[in-house]
Amino acid sequence: MSTDYQQAREALGTRLRELRLSAADGRLTGPQLARRLGWPHSKVYKLEGGRQTATGDDLRAWAEAVGEPEVTEELLARLRGFESHIRSWRRQLASGHAPVQDVWNVAVDQARVIHAWEEAVIPGMLQTADYARHIFLRYADLQGTKRDTDAAVRARVQRQEWLYRGGRMFHALVWEPALHALICPPSVLVGQLDRLAGVIGMDTVELGVIPLGASLRVPPANGFWVLDQQLVIAEDWHAELWLDDADTVASYVRVWETLRQSAVYGADAQNVIARARRSVSPRA
Repeated sequence: MSTDYQQAREALGTRLRELRLSAADGRLTGPQLARRLGWPHSKVYKLEGGRQTATGDDLRAWAEAVGEPEVTEELLARLRGFESHIRSWRRQLASGHAPVQDVWNVAVDQARVIHAWEEAVIPGMLQTADYARHIFLRYADLQGTKRDTDAAVRARVQRQEWLYRGGRMFHALVWEPALHALICPPSVLVGQLDRLAGVIGMDTVELGVIPLGASLRVPPANGFWVLDQQLVIAEDWHAELWLDDADTVASYVRVWETLRQSAVYGADAQNVIARARRSVSPRA
């Protein structure tokens, strides 16, 4: 969890405590407020201590219980402010994958230099349409969300126009297992690997591949993107994290630079990709 996210959650907790202690009909203890709300009193203290994230309904109920419904909008504004850093997939995908891709497109369009690390899939900026389609279908099945696959693919492919503009640079690192992962039919993976080999040598792309047998200085954990060394976007199973505090961004940059030391480039990267292509079984 990002430092600024946790600080904002603790600040909201402090505000909730202030409201409890200055309730309209007199100071309330935690157990007294909990009884009014029908909550276990531990929830009151977790929210006030920044150890639990309040929902919008929690904040509305709190404002009513302390006799100050007029502060509801203030509390909700605080929640929206720090929730923007942790964007749950359930909430984001309620309207499908295409709107999420549109948000990404805006962020990427404003960037000049992007550093990406992917350990399990080909980076979205380098995906073929067929490969991207299977990625979206897999996640739609997993999350049980709307299938707007064609629109999502179009949005992702549109983002790749960024690679053909001058003054941009995409530094991508990929772990070799991502080149073998059959998240799609073998024929689609072959086309994707051909596409990946084809970007080596582009003026706007620096592609590094970390071979499976390479010595690693840090574990190859979950993928992330760094935009202009000002914003990190990282994915987890429950949410997408948008992190912009300087210390957090600096940590991710250090991880990327450390991973880079294990990567191969140019002809050596071509050889790793070719090895993966030869290993694809047409019967898989």
